[in-house]
Amino acid sequence: MLGISRRSRYIAHAILIVGVFIVAFPIYYTFVASTHSLQTILRPPLPLLPGEHFFDNYYEALFGGVGRIGGVGVGTLLFNTTVMALGIAIGKIVISVLSAFAIVFFRFPGRMFFFWVIFITLMLPVEVRILPTYKVMVDLGLIDSYTGLILPLMASATATLLFRQFFMTIPGELVEAARVDGAGPWRFFKDILMPLSKTNLAALFVIMFIYGWTQYLWPLLVTNSNDMNTIVIALRKMISFADADTEWHLVMVTSVFAILPPILVVLFMQRWFVKGLVETEK
Repeated sequence: MLGISRRSRYIAHAILIVGVFIVAFPIYYTFVASTHSLQTILRPPLPLLPGEHFFDNYYEALFGGVGRIGGVGVGTLLFNTTVMALGIAIGKIVISVLSAFAIVFFRFPGRMFFFWVIFITLMLPVEVRILPTYKVMVDLGLIDSYTGLILPLMASATATLLFRQFFMTIPGELVEAARVDGAGPWRFFKDILMPLSKTNLAALFVIMFIYGWTQYLWPLLVTNSNDMNTIVIALRKMISFADADTEWHLVMVTSVFAILPPILVVLFMQRWFVKGLVETEK
């Protein structure tokens, strides 16, 4: 039995190593390409080891600007994308947790009707809502603005549903005890519900941050100025149909910066993220 168990562990580790290699190799190859000159990239095969142009390429991308997107630097793209991703993640969480709190702990006419209206919006794909939403943004003068990038994507029926399901597991005795102690709705929300929900908040923040970071269709429609582009939109603009017209070394640098923040968010919040997804008892 010991031999079988040991062999099983070796097989499991081998499968995991192969899986990690398959997932990580394209990222490593992108980083390697970002350290070589344009001439080296255009003459395959690309070396498997980093080159000598690491500092030159990264400095040019961050501070020199990229020609195909109007000379905007990657630093500006990162700032725009970070503002959008944080705004969407925080906005979705705030709106969803307050909506779920009102639906679960308050008794008012039409409570379940409003919940089902929120829930039904899950059946409407983004493409159905995108044209009327764009028209509203134009009428309000929010094109090429952070508000226009963030506001239409802040509401989340999924997050509202998840918080509602969690809040419904809160024992009624806890609510009654808080009421007996003189805690009002805001104090109950702030001092009891929020500490109990911190793992759910962390898990949803990671999901929503990555959702906001990787947005493509909406930023493509609502931004016309290169200075307001997100890093995903800029990557598409940087690539030309002709290899000779594409600054591939800068494209690879931009790709590295596009990949890095979501990876860091997941790594730093991994423990809370996993607990928020699998923990059933608070």
